Amino acid sequence: MEKIDIKTTHRAELVDITAKIQAIVARAKVGSGACLIFCPHTTAGLTINENADPSVKSDMINTLNGLIPENAGYAHNEGNSDSHIKSSLFGSSLTIFVEENKLCLGTWQGIYFCESDGPRSRQAWVKVLKD
Repeated sequence: MEKIDIKTTHRAELVDITAKIQAIVARAKVGSGACLIFCPHTTAGLTINENADPSVKSDMINTLNGLIPENAGYAHNEGNSDSHIKSSLFGSSLTIFVEENKLCLGTWQGIYFCESDGPRSRQAWVKVLKD
């Protein structure tokens, strides 16, 4: 298992980690298999989405903030209930096929670390499995 360090700079942020994950896959030299990515944080998550147009990231963040506002009278007293809800919507793990030591992603797809309670120092854990 390898760990990727991620430094976020905003409360809500989508960080493209595709190149870091691909580098781990290439180093593993498994040929064919799967890449497992896990987020060990309760106020952050992972998703796969378009990485060609940066406005997709801002649209996603703006929509989530509209649907799940930061201050909506939540019972949780730490002030980050919205972050817990958002991270649950994204999820904490991804599984991606690997062929010829490359992630099997669609043309426009990228892997994003989804920060909901930053800025913070975070990690994503990565394991590459061979067929």
